[in-house]
Amino acid sequence: MSEAVTPIGGTGTTALPAGFDPTAEAVEKTLCFRGFWAWFVLLLLIGICVLFVMWLLRKCILGPAYRKANRIDGKVVIVTGCNTGIGKETVLELARRGAKVYMACRDPGRCEAARIEIMDRTQNQQLFNRSLDLGSLESVRNFVTRFKAEESRLDLLINNAGIMACPRSLTADGYEQQLGVNHLGHFLLTNLLLDRLKQATPSRIVVVSSAAHLFGRIHREDLMSERNYGKFFGAYSQSKLANILFTRKLSALLHGTGVTVNCCHPGVVRTELNRHFAGPAWMKSALQVVSLYFFKTPKAGAQTTLRLALDPSLEGSTGGYYSDSMRFPLVPWARNTDTADWLWRESEKLVGLPPIEPPPVQNGNGSANGSANGNGSTGTGTPAETVDTVVVNRS
Repeated sequence: MSEAVTPIGGTGTTALPAGFDPTAEAVEKTLCFRGFWAWFVLLLLIGICVLFVMWLLRKCILGPAYRKANRIDGKVVIVTGCNTGIGKETVLELARRGAKVYMACRDPGRCEAARIEIMDRTQNQQLFNRSLDLGSLESVRNFVTRFKAEESRLDLLINNAGIMACPRSLTADGYEQQLGVNHLGHFLLTNLLLDRLKQATPSRIVVVSSAAHLFGRIHREDLMSERNYGKFFGAYSQSKLANILFTRKLSALLHGTGVTVNCCHPGVVRTELNRHFAGPAWMKSALQVVSLYFFKTPKAGAQTTLRLALDPSLEGSTGGYYSDSMRFPLVPWARNTDTADWLWRESEKLVGLPPIEPPPVQNGNGSANGSANGNGSTGTGTPAETVDTVVVNRS
């Protein structure tokens, strides 16, 4: 016998099973789609999606990590400004890979604390604390003199130290502080070490610059920002642009020597570099909270530097600008050869180095025409002084 059914409305058009309760069915549907558990599941799914998007964004902010396992046992390395932040993370990774690292810092006490910590974490005893104040040309020369007495070669130079957006002040030599430390100090240091770098070819130079160079211009008539001083968009941005122009000029001068030089933007990193931030206390506190998520960690900020220093595939790459471990094109004012040449000559004068190239010759209409041609001579037919000769003189 088939189950009895009850017609609806007495018409016999639709039959429902016996015992069916439309009210109970409606309540069940309400509980399934509009009840507490339905809202809980919906909110849970939304929360998971938001967290996933935030995780992806954070991964993008941190950028790629250098994961190749190549070691550099016994390689001699100098890292400036490495008692904290990006520099410290850079030394930590280089020490793990067996490098012999000279930690060049302005504060010997903090440098020693960082050195002991890194030795404990890596078991690498080849780390050395050396005093270097990039705001003093005498300190730079003393550092180089001591280093050359200890080492006959230099495999890797990382110009990491820097200051940012500080109130206007002068170096020991009377130069604007940000240009003096970020550019001139490293300019002299690098030039005085070129002979040791050439002894260790293939060797590398890494210059830590910044995307702030986009806002910078080289003010030929006011290089020391005496007439107009802007802490970030003025002096700091100019010094970071100077880093890039220096990198490109040096890479051209070192072409064919086996020494490569590249620069990088580490990203917006949560370091002590912003200690000169001027603003209300609440804004500084808010910035510190926001930086926990939107800024890179020092370890993440060191990854592009590490790739430029370590990656075997970049052995022949020179003159490039990198960010997030990728090479990026430069804006026109960061690859202007005329500005780079002028800045190089002016920097030589300011730090007291002999010219590495002959001065430009003025032609009949008063414009410069002294760049070397393809056969190594100037436009007047006078043989150009070679880079090798100058390097020997600078040693």
